[in-house]
Amino acid sequence: MGRKLFYGAAAVALAAAATYLNNSSLLAVHRPGKPVLLAHRGIAQRFDETDLKNDTCTASRMLPPKHDYLENTIRSMQAGFAAGADIVEIDVHPTTDGQFAVFHDWTLDCRTDGHGVTREHSMADMRKLDIGYGYTADGGKSFPFRGRGIGMMPTLAEVLSTFPDRRFLINVKSRDPSEGEKLAGVLNGLSPARRAEIIVYGGDEPIDVIRQRVPDIKTASRQSLKGCLFGYIGYGWTGLMPEACKQRMMLVPINIAPLLWGWPDRFLNRMQDAGTEVFVLGPYRGNDFSTGIDDPAQLARLPQNYAAGIWTNEIETIGRLLE
Repeated sequence: MGRKLFYGAAAVALAAAATYLNNSSLLAVHRPGKPVLLAHRGIAQRFDETDLKNDTCTASRMLPPKHDYLENTIRSMQAGFAAGADIVEIDVHPTTDGQFAVFHDWTLDCRTDGHGVTREHSMADMRKLDIGYGYTADGGKSFPFRGRGIGMMPTLAEVLSTFPDRRFLINVKSRDPSEGEKLAGVLNGLSPARRAEIIVYGGDEPIDVIRQRVPDIKTASRQSLKGCLFGYIGYGWTGLMPEACKQRMMLVPINIAPLLWGWPDRFLNRMQDAGTEVFVLGPYRGNDFSTGIDDPAQLARLPQNYAAGIWTNEIETIGRLLE
């Protein structure tokens, strides 16, 4: 009986040791390099993030401005790249005249002097709008950017032609599969080398279409992000990679990262081998919104010599700290 217990305990110990060795980052190769900085919406005006909902008008709760850049504009993208961004995130909507407008909100009423659903307008009409119209940091007493954003809403085609050698993360704002079809047409019109510089994320339905029509594009959707995260936590210790983690973008909140098998180096190596690019976010707080790595304290939580992606709303701060 004692011998059986001994052999059983030894087998458990060997299995535990094998699992540890297979998942220890201490024994993993550290791939050299520097962090890949992703600037969310370029350089943007910050806003109070308390109790955000999907339809919150963030322009009406702007924090006192520290600069005069407006998100999703050519000028803010130029400034984001100049501040150290390797990738700029932009938001797109299809228009009634066959283009893609680069603009965040589902409707025009919050930020602009226009009205109605963004995708129900022509690009020709939206070029006339003032995209700085609705910004206020004092409850509507003053509007510091009113009149300064007229004609500044760009098209996706303009963005890609203005920055022909820069990387972009394109956010599809809908769950409409036809939008995936339209965007797939644009992406397939680009060279393979140009497509390699683009990632697309958004609703499950349009992203599924893009994965079918443009299989060499890295993507992410709510479904893939959850599937990859929970699948990896569930059985990533075996070295098997969930299908949802292959040829994707993976977003990892900084407070969840230590729970991932082999974090940081073995995890990052596994993701890289699967064709997936990892970006660390700010801490997850139990809702659908995560912050970015936006201040020195959050940046300090990253592992020493971290060489993967960082999502930030403050590229002007984080870029300077990492110079």
